[in-house]
Amino acid sequence: MKTYSCKAILFDLDGVLVDSTASVEYAWNRWAERHGLDVKDILVIAHGRRSIETMRLVAPEIATEQEAEGLNLIQAQDTSRDVAVPGVAALLAALPPQQWAIVTSGPPFLAKARLKAVGLPQPVLLVTGEDVLHGKPHPEGYVKAAHQLGVAPEDCLVFEDAPSGIAAGLAAGMRVIAVATTYPLVELPKNVKAIQTLADVHIEVMMVSSEKKRYQELVLTIGM
Repeated sequence: MKTYSCKAILFDLDGVLVDSTASVEYAWNRWAERHGLDVKDILVIAHGRRSIETMRLVAPEIATEQEAEGLNLIQAQDTSRDVAVPGVAALLAALPPQQWAIVTSGPPFLAKARLKAVGLPQPVLLVTGEDVLHGKPHPEGYVKAAHQLGVAPEDCLVFEDAPSGIAAGLAAGMRVIAVATTYPLVELPKNVKAIQTLADVHIEVMMVSSEKKRYQELVLTIGM
């Protein structure tokens, strides 16, 4: 068993709380077909990135905010393929609302649609792709979430599923745990702890006293 202590947990959304792989790939397939592109080249880099940034990488000549919004709307209007990741409901229920947040590359309307579709709570703090100038793998989203929660980056624990998101969390100076929803365990970076699902995580909330104040510490135990 491995134990982590932190003051806040920051979750990516797609592939961490909600398994939206089928929805994401369906939308990119439609977009690729419309523009005569090979979807395989897109899906290699799409997970964890803002739609507009993926488009700029694979087809900069047609990448516009309107194209990205259209792709995101396809996903938000049909959430039938989305499912909650095993263990997520119990984990979120155990967390104090002010000590966790979601940091996602998608827009707010898509994030809220996904959470509603699978019956998960809306977070007190939601940092989306529209709240930052630079998307993952840039650390801006995670740094912003920590600042708004009033927690130092080193006191945050990040759950991510994609290499770009893992890189963003590490660049923010945070500890990162990878979840093997979108990528198999063998393909996840070796420099972070990797787990199969959030069902492998048990959490306790403990009161800690320091010289200045009392605060709630989150203690996570993860099966090997």
